[in-house]
Amino acid sequence: MPKYDPWRDPDVLRWMRRTRDKLPEMIDASKAVISIVPADGRTDVKFAVELGFSIMMDKPIVAVIRPGSHVPEKLVRVADEIIECDMETEADREKLAASIADFMQRRFSSE
Repeated sequence: MPKYDPWRDPDVLRWMRRTRDKLPEMIDASKAVISIVPADGRTDVKFAVELGFSIMMDKPIVAVIRPGSHVPEKLVRVADEIIECDMETEADREKLAASIADFMQRRFSSE
């Protein structure tokens, strides 16, 4: 029985094509990228691809982490801002929105 080859899987190929064709234009149209960092260091391919495109397109990156999460040193170096928020309550979400607005004001106030 042949071993599974994800590079020949039609679903994987569709996802890669859609990602290649749509994601760069979506990121390019954004002033900054807000990324919710996967909790507990879990692997998240979508997050990794979006972060990679954001870095390659030189976009400002705001990383949102759960309080107490470990943030890899390399992510600390590439993120323009790291915001802790658990997003469990409306107050938390409002605090996050205010933090993002504050970042955008500081980053783009001279434009």
